[in-house]
Amino acid sequence: MATTSKYPKLILTPEQRHTLEQTAQSRTRPVREVQRAQILLHYASGQSITTLSRALQVSRVAVYKWIRRALAVGAETALHDKYHRPKVPVISEEAKAWVVSLACSKPKDHGYAAEVWSHRQLAQHVRETALTQGHPSLRRAAKATIQRILKNQPLQPHKVKYYMERRDPEFDQKMREVLLVYQEVSLQNQAVRDLPGTPSMVTVSVDEKPGVQALGSIARDLPPQPGQHPQWGRDYEYRRYGTLSILAGLDLHDGHVTAEVHPRHRSREFILLLKALDAHYPPGCVIRLVLDNHSSHISQETMAWLASKPNRFRYVHTPKHGSWLNLVETLFGKMARTFLKHVRVTSREELKDRILLGIAEINQEPVVHRWKNFDALNM
Repeated sequence: MATTSKYPKLILTPEQRHTLEQTAQSRTRPVREVQRAQILLHYASGQSITTLSRALQVSRVAVYKWIRRALAVGAETALHDKYHRPKVPVISEEAKAWVVSLACSKPKDHGYAAEVWSHRQLAQHVRETALTQGHPSLRRAAKATIQRILKNQPLQPHKVKYYMERRDPEFDQKMREVLLVYQEVSLQNQAVRDLPGTPSMVTVSVDEKPGVQALGSIARDLPPQPGQHPQWGRDYEYRRYGTLSILAGLDLHDGHVTAEVHPRHRSREFILLLKALDAHYPPGCVIRLVLDNHSSHISQETMAWLASKPNRFRYVHTPKHGSWLNLVETLFGKMARTFLKHVRVTSREELKDRILLGIAEINQEPVVHRWKNFDALNM
């Protein structure tokens, strides 16, 4: 038979009871606070210490502790731990700053072969040089210690994030010219919808996708089988047949794709694309090309052919390292996600046929690619 507790009853106001009930049922509060709230609620409801301890699977010592705390300072205050004065840190701020400065340097600057630090190598270097650098508190620093110091910054010296430095002094001006072309195309497309007709100028986004690999399987692919493997099974080994380059022109008005597929991308292959564009569009319109400064686009051979077609083509160049401004890149992304994904062939010729077939499928249901953000024009 459980004995009656000698402690006074815990009287809770409706607000206090509501707070304790919310805490006791919470899934986001610390576990210690949830447990303390449950103890106080059970005790306030009249349960004995023994019954309470068994129900919550908490020691009687812990139950007495939090009941005494609640009776002394109140139920809400008893939920939280008392403030403890933190210990004086063993590792000084100067020592931490030294570790950070090391992380911001390269291992090769300290006589190592690596280009970037690993946490393990950085910790080892810190231990070996801490005394000579005047930081004895780090002479036994473990890998986890270095991780905590860097996490507070935060720093990730073991990773490399690539960026593109602008090397074209006229980048902003050229970008503005390209965006103005896209804005004009958008207005032109809207006008054509209201008043159909052949435009006097068509705009085509042109670029190449080089290095499309023709890979062949060594063993046959295994079809999906319920209960065994839900995906296609494929042997890891493969055979290389070479690469192909896709030269594509994306019509920004109707989404039609004009393409050439060849093993190389030279002036003669680019001229073949120009000839295909010339044959596709009516003789009376100007073909405006948005393209980069690839050597084949501006070579003497290409310029000589363009001279034979006066007033037929007009160039709008994207800035250097500004390929993301060319809308045809979205077309190449679509190819990579669809018919080029996981492709396996038996020859380079088969890959070419598959690519041309995929482009023909795109032209059956063409999609107009649009540039939507013109904020840079207002800067």
